[in-house]
Amino acid sequence: MSIQRTKRFFETQGFLDRVLEFDACSATVELAAAAVEVIPARIAKTLSFKTQEGGCLLVVTAGDQKIDNAKFKGIFGYKAKMLTPDEVRDYLGYEIGGVCPFDLPSSVAVHLDESLRRFDAVYPACGSANSAVRLTCEELFLLSNAHTWVDVSKEIIS
Repeated sequence: MSIQRTKRFFETQGFLDRVLEFDACSATVELAAAAVEVIPARIAKTLSFKTQEGGCLLVVTAGDQKIDNAKFKGIFGYKAKMLTPDEVRDYLGYEIGGVCPFDLPSSVAVHLDESLRRFDAVYPACGSANSAVRLTCEELFLLSNAHTWVDVSKEIIS
């Protein structure tokens, strides 16, 4: 299971005590926020996109954000196209609902969106549809081996 893989990773980094597992599903921003008991914006959602070369890149945004296509194209130089669930599993080894930016193949570039920096701590998934991990933005940057901070999102208006 992917949660076991991620827990082993966090154990080697000294962060295993931060991993949270829930009895209920936390596969969406709303469900994760309810499970963690925080506002949805503090859920760090990991979005997976195709690269022009046929690979994968990840963007981690705050839970109240969505990708702004013009900003994405301005930063990465091409139109944002999300991976299919099968491609996510093949590239990352995680299933939709548990995708996280940890313990990834070196070919997968991780970028963190500026929207996360509003918070002292955020909660990305931890490899399963019923898990999360509490991290500061600095810890998230280091543990995800992020390449850069980017500004590619905009607030979801509901």
